[in-house]
Amino acid sequence: MSRIGKKPIDVPAAVKVSIDSSIIRIEGPKGKLQMPIHKDVKVTFKDNRILVRMPSEQNKNTAPYGMMRSSIFNMVKGVTDGYVKELQIQGVGFKAESKGKELVLNLGFTHPIKYPIPEGITVKTPKPVNIIVEGIDKARVGEVASKIRGFYEPEPYKGKGVRYAGEYVRHKAGKTVA
Repeated sequence: MSRIGKKPIDVPAAVKVSIDSSIIRIEGPKGKLQMPIHKDVKVTFKDNRILVRMPSEQNKNTAPYGMMRSSIFNMVKGVTDGYVKELQIQGVGFKAESKGKELVLNLGFTHPIKYPIPEGITVKTPKPVNIIVEGIDKARVGEVASKIRGFYEPEPYKGKGVRYAGEYVRHKAGKTVA
């Protein structure tokens, strides 16, 4: 059995939880999320706690058990606090600018990269070299940050590119001239 799946999820008073036969809906101060419940997992809500259980102990497929518990926990945390990913841009002339529902990146290419910001995600650029991605869905925030980073991943020789805040980029030695 999953040790993660056994832990109950404490729900704050400001969060409303409703469980149908196959969908869990969570609504909080920052917004609302819903997710389908896996057929091999039973989810119950009582006394401001969400419990995730396996219907039978004989079931060999325990992978969705811990995953459902983690996903529901991330939903509860997302609707109360939200999630933030910070990115940094390094390189001469590299910059980012948020224009309405679009992020414009100048990363040394012959053209600026225009990335449409998905619904439910906000992107801020307090400085031209800093990008802040915010939202209530942890997976979508991470996906958007990963796509932005993927436009110009940090290269190992000079370190130019888009990186997560605090990310360490290993540098390689360049060619040695004999």
